[in-house]
Amino acid sequence: MLDRIWTISNILSFSRVLLLAPISYFLLVDVPNNREWAAFFMILAAATDFLDGYLARVLHQVTDLGKIIDPVADKITVGVIAVLLVMTGLVPLWFVVCVVARDVLILSGSFYIRTKKGIITQSNWPGKITFSCIAFVTLFSVLEGPVMEWLANAFLWISVVLMVVSLILYAQRLFIGKRLLRKESD
Repeated sequence: MLDRIWTISNILSFSRVLLLAPISYFLLVDVPNNREWAAFFMILAAATDFLDGYLARVLHQVTDLGKIIDPVADKITVGVIAVLLVMTGLVPLWFVVCVVARDVLILSGSFYIRTKKGIITQSNWPGKITFSCIAFVTLFSVLEGPVMEWLANAFLWISVVLMVVSLILYAQRLFIGKRLLRKESD
């Protein structure tokens, strides 16, 4: 059982949350090249997100725990970074409220399906693309320059549209899950 917990993929998911320490440090402390260092650790966190899923499939290490901790690690990482960026004035508060509200709704729905049906829902492609766009918003917001500012704004609005689309798709999944639960109880 322990070998299914401490897989390379799961360790990468856990490490993504641990990378919040240096990211937070460099976003909050005024040291030379702090934004570049924050961006470096953010890119490293994004790399763990790509690698954990890829390695889980290639190494046949897909686990129920991995299906849970990967999206939770994503949401924790993006949520904490987004709050830090609001604190430093790099992204608007309304955007972070949208990101956090969407994630709370998705996690609540997933928890509901898990407790009622025993099914562990996985991320869908629109959700993964949305997460990537939100990550680009945070990365481009940290880096300085007019091109980075333009990219941050462009990805911010793309993210808003994708958040709505992915939330609708997750809601449909939840509605279908609820409907299946009702049919089974009849």
